[in-house]
Amino acid sequence: MDDAPDDVTDVQAKREVREVHEARQAPAPQPVPVPAAAAPRGRPMPVFMFTHVAHLIALGCGAGLSRVAPGTMGTLWAWLAWWALGLWLSPAALGWLLLAALPVGWWASRVTARALGGGDPGCIVIDEIVAFWLVLWLLLPAGLWTQFVAFALFRLFDAWKPGPVRWADQAFHGDGWRGAFGIMIDDLVAAALTLLVMALWLRVWA
Repeated sequence: MDDAPDDVTDVQAKREVREVHEARQAPAPQPVPVPAAAAPRGRPMPVFMFTHVAHLIALGCGAGLSRVAPGTMGTLWAWLAWWALGLWLSPAALGWLLLAALPVGWWASRVTARALGGGDPGCIVIDEIVAFWLVLWLLLPAGLWTQFVAFALFRLFDAWKPGPVRWADQAFHGDGWRGAFGIMIDDLVAAALTLLVMALWLRVWA
């Protein structure tokens, strides 16, 4: 009877040794991952636009957040902004503004596309804005009807992506500065086709 406590102690000691051994053999528990602030994808929330000045520029001050045809909304915003700027700036000043908008748009596209997970998010409309500004500047002093025809042609080429526009759209995919250049270049090619057709149309009309 006196040996019973020793037997119990031995059993407890063996159990403790076994538990320690099993604990050492078991894989270390993995920490539960805490999701980081994931970048928004697709059409971001309006608050995203105010988290960086590049986002505000790239989204066309909110035009790119449209649920329907953000590219068309961005081009309409470009048209309205161009009309307002024309009330205050000379054609030469508009040209300098356009020249500055090209690298700024490239930069804003890179920053915003990276925040949205890469690629060419549809909510980025600075490419349509700058490209259509180029069309309107080279058509100065065009009337409202001529500007409307240019708007329709530009949207057609940008959406349809014929020949050169499709090549430009596919040739510069990727992230970083190359991808941002790809976001801008296909709209600039669409603008060039628009100007070519407009030049032919105006020549025949004249």
